Amino acid sequence: MVDVSRDPRPTEAPSRRPDAGSAWAPLRRTWFRALWIAQFVANTGTWAQTVGAQWLMGDLGGTALQIALVQTAATLPVFLLVVPAGALGDIVDRRRLLLLSQTLMLLAAAGLALLTAIRLTTPNRLLALTAVLAVGQAVAAPCFQAVQPELVPREELPQAALLNGANGNVARAVGPAVGGLLIGVAGPAAAFALNSASFVGVLAVLYRWPRPAVERPLGAESIGPAMRAGVRYVRRAPAFGAVLVRSALFMVFASGLWALLPALARGPLGLGPNGYGGLLAAVGLGAVLGTAVLPRLRAGRGSGGVVTVATLLYAVAVAVVGLTLSRTAVVAALVLAGLSWIAVQSTLGAAAQLLLPTWARARALAYFQLVFMGGQALGALAWGALAEAYGLAAAFLVPSGGLVLAALLGLLLPPLRAAHDVRHSELPWPHPPSQDWAPDAGPVLVTLQWRVPGTEVPEFLRVMRDLGRARRRTGAALWGVFQDAEDPESFLETFTVSTWHEHLRQHMERGTVADAALEVRARAHLADEDAPVVRHLVWAYAVPAALPDTEPDVVPDVPPEPAPPAAPAAADPP
Repeated sequence: MVDVSRDPRPTEAPSRRPDAGSAWAPLRRTWFRALWIAQFVANTGTWAQTVGAQWLMGDLGGTALQIALVQTAATLPVFLLVVPAGALGDIVDRRRLLLLSQTLMLLAAAGLALLTAIRLTTPNRLLALTAVLAVGQAVAAPCFQAVQPELVPREELPQAALLNGANGNVARAVGPAVGGLLIGVAGPAAAFALNSASFVGVLAVLYRWPRPAVERPLGAESIGPAMRAGVRYVRRAPAFGAVLVRSALFMVFASGLWALLPALARGPLGLGPNGYGGLLAAVGLGAVLGTAVLPRLRAGRGSGGVVTVATLLYAVAVAVVGLTLSRTAVVAALVLAGLSWIAVQSTLGAAAQLLLPTWARARALAYFQLVFMGGQALGALAWGALAEAYGLAAAFLVPSGGLVLAALLGLLLPPLRAAHDVRHSELPWPHPPSQDWAPDAGPVLVTLQWRVPGTEVPEFLRVMRDLGRARRRTGAALWGVFQDAEDPESFLETFTVSTWHEHLRQHMERGTVADAALEVRARAHLADEDAPVVRHLVWAYAVPAALPDTEPDVVPDVPPEPAPPAAPAAADPP
């Protein structure tokens, strides 16, 4: 029987209103709204700091490459740390981890403000403290995404992703304007101080959020196995993999606009800090427009169509920015870029969240953030170097062409879909033996004996391919199905799990409604038995904790090596 009520972790927020299609529906949820407002303030401070950091790097004599490296410093630590941070987000309390990350970012911003105020900031110190801020972001990013299904019901996740994207992009409009004003009046230190203060609101909301206590009957996973489980899940989730590939194709080329816009503003366009803030405000305006029109576009063209069209429009915007010196044309192109950016990122972000179960959500979303930030970091470095070698125009036109190619390649990928029900469910398996094996005993070999009539075999094997992928996602290795050579209606499914504890997690924590449905489909092809015959076998030399008087150092019997042949006896003398 399928049971979706026994998830020991926080579940998706229940739906109370029928108007889930409204773009603003998530804002009716108290804690989503509170956190959204606090994050808007924090994002505004972050963008004010971005303007201050990039502008200060120019004042310190930085080249176009060094200015681009500000973005690399802001994203490369995320690229390096987000995977272990995502694993932490699944094995410790996400609320506490978010509190820790926001505190770190507050202290880093305050330190940068102090050093700048007393004129001790150097290019290297600026990059270093920007990187510390990015460490906090690496810890926070997968957790903030992973808690969204706890704040809004599942049917409102696309709107929540859109509002979160608009949050960052509207802050992109407000923050640079505020940052430019502060820089003009009081210098970059004031922008850094604003960013430091902006984290206080997020800390206050997180501290008051009544997140339910996380029950872990099997205890928390350690970081190493949790990271390996995340890698295994991502490898065996093709729909989620398609989201990652689309995001990578977009981000590598899309990053060129953000990396080089400061150099374009200071150079060919001849703008000051307020003018640069105005350029970013145009991007924010495009994001606001996107928030208003995207739900209707997504309903008409589907998620995949929206991503393709938006990528092509973004390519046009990047080309216009690189080719013209008209400030009016650049502003119009940036409005289009903001609309296209939020369309791509919110659509892919919502698809990623809808595809992931609770137990793997943060660690899998870490790979989404890895692609997102890694594409920006590596792209910024590449396009900055290209600008140094061949000029700004080439550095804008090459990524524009790459975006067109990315849109075409996206057509060859599996369609974006979120049809799998990833709510927790007990799987229709017999409970494992009650024998109290040691948690690290293993590997464990699981066998299932299936008996399938000949006419049902082709469809049974098709279902088993999908079922095998599901088993691998939850911890299985060396999975396979074997047909009895003497009894063609008899099939043996086998797989191994690294430890007894990992197999218990398969039973108790990692099942989904979609996985249970696959098992039911497979059982529908059985001959007469109600269920396959299941056996659990533990590696013979793993010592079970429940068995006393067991030698801990048992080794397999090895036959003694044969003695070397005796030397032939000397012949009798004649």
